[in-house]
Amino acid sequence: MSLFDQFNTPSSNQKDLDAQSRTVRRAIGFGTAGLAVLIAVILFFNYVAALTRIGAGYEGVEVVLSGSQRGASEIPIRTGWVFYSPLRSQIIEFPTFVQTVKWTRDVSEGRAANEEMSFNSKEGMEIYSDVSLSYAIEPKRVPDFYVKYRVSDLDVFTHGILRDVVRNSLNEVASTYSVEQIYGEQKAEFLGKVQALIQTKMDPVGVVVQQFGFIGAPRVPEVIAAAITGKAQAVQDAERARNELQKTQAEAAKTVAEAEGEAKAAVTRAQGEAEANRIRQTSLTPQLLELRKIENQKALIDRWNGALPSVETGNGQMLMQLPQMKE
Repeated sequence: MSLFDQFNTPSSNQKDLDAQSRTVRRAIGFGTAGLAVLIAVILFFNYVAALTRIGAGYEGVEVVLSGSQRGASEIPIRTGWVFYSPLRSQIIEFPTFVQTVKWTRDVSEGRAANEEMSFNSKEGMEIYSDVSLSYAIEPKRVPDFYVKYRVSDLDVFTHGILRDVVRNSLNEVASTYSVEQIYGEQKAEFLGKVQALIQTKMDPVGVVVQQFGFIGAPRVPEVIAAAITGKAQAVQDAERARNELQKTQAEAAKTVAEAEGEAKAAVTRAQGEAEANRIRQTSLTPQLLELRKIENQKALIDRWNGALPSVETGNGQMLMQLPQMKE
């Protein structure tokens, strides 16, 4: 190795180190810049601009958080992609398809809790029942619904606000019905009035009640249930007896009518015979009797065979044998 090489070697190594250092610094710079861009993009699309999608069967409400127009927009957001600014507004989705809820004492149906409804009849009798209800929110009324209740989770509305409305409506209508009417034949009428009252209370916010009814029979004390059932059975028995009596009376009336008909027919026949005899009697004259007599004698002569009567005696008696008639 020459002396020149000995002096040149350290300088080359230094250059290599400097090149590597620059490469590392450049990579760090690019990474920092990329990270900064990524953070800027995230911040932009989370706080400055955002994109969300309203699915089929849902309606959105844009809630403005700043400015003079703060509050829920009056125009619902339809299905599709929506751009908005998270710094300025918030998008809340609500399902507009039919929701069905069941409030029962059976923990395996509906939610895992005893949610049966209780209400009082006009006698003050407490009645328990399992109920089901189906409802839907009108798409164009979604903003009204949000402004009224300020809930973004529909379960909160269903098991809180709506449940209270149903329970209050049951009590209001039940206060005008007896337990027998609710338990018996007027149950359908009672449920119809309760549904109509719930609908009236929900109309201002666009909630449409599709169905409301009991799941099974309402529950009352056993003594009351037995009494109601016994009375219903007695009414059915009385109705059956009344039908049988009407049937018997109808059959008796039929028999009487048939007898009266036969009697009238006999009278009519007798009157006809009497009238015929009267006509025959009025038509008999001496000349007609004499004519009939001559006709009868002529018939006897036509049938005579020419033999004279013969007389026989026997046992001290005389018998006269009449001539045989012609065949």
